[in-house]
Amino acid sequence: MSACQDHHLGMAVYRAPSLLQPHRVRQALRDAQAGLIPPLAGLKLGFSTVEIARFTAPLGFDAICIDWEHSACNVETMTTVCIQLHNQPSRVGSIPGHDHATIGFALDTGASIVVPQVNTVSEAKSIMASTKYGPKYGGTRSAPPYRLMQGITDTPIDRSKSVHENQNEQAAVVIQIETLEGLSNLDAILSEVPEIDAVWLGTIDCRVSMGLRWESGVSLTEPEWKETVAKFKTIMKKHNKPAAGFAVGPPDKMRATGEGKGLAFVAVDVVALLGVVDELKKARQIFSLG
Repeated sequence: MSACQDHHLGMAVYRAPSLLQPHRVRQALRDAQAGLIPPLAGLKLGFSTVEIARFTAPLGFDAICIDWEHSACNVETMTTVCIQLHNQPSRVGSIPGHDHATIGFALDTGASIVVPQVNTVSEAKSIMASTKYGPKYGGTRSAPPYRLMQGITDTPIDRSKSVHENQNEQAAVVIQIETLEGLSNLDAILSEVPEIDAVWLGTIDCRVSMGLRWESGVSLTEPEWKETVAKFKTIMKKHNKPAAGFAVGPPDKMRATGEGKGLAFVAVDVVALLGVVDELKKARQIFSLG
């Protein structure tokens, strides 16, 4: 059942039958791409701590992404953070690499995953194999016996299929394209690995790889950058895939940067914290002796 069939439930319709299983993020992204539901409005957590997760879990975002790639977050902390977020319609782990163990750790928490720095078809195939069970996908994922407990947490959504086949259809795999090499191979990647659910064009990394600047006040108007973004959008449209990424700022900017995204991170904890700087400036003016 998609959200369009029961729209008053919102994202709750995508919940898994067990808190130890991933929610149906793949279907949510498909429905968003088809225009049946709005894009998933997500929160990106740069502070990957249990306390932050506990506070943000009830805020009402459609998805919360734990940044395991850019934080001093170990496997135990990442797992605990994901468990704190178990009531979220979707938990997303931004993982630090492509290796089989890292992918398995994230998926075993019940999260969907964002995989960084995907540059080639062979990398994409290896990643996909690590996320899936069984021969259909060339799957190499190991079944977690202490999460899918028989008769307790292994209830399948579609009882005509095994719980492992169901999970192949529940957790989403988002890849990040962060170099010109990755972009040049993206058409082939999506052709040969169509199970990829969404693609995130990593603006900062991609610009750095092109020798372009990225810092406060830089305008993203260089011809080569516009060409890069246009190429990305063309490929995504060809394959009818949703994009993922940030869509933050005032309404007009959020609307523009959210175009084409099925998963739009509309808030970031680090950015929100920076808002206190304005309070400091106000206080300096109020309490000034001049």
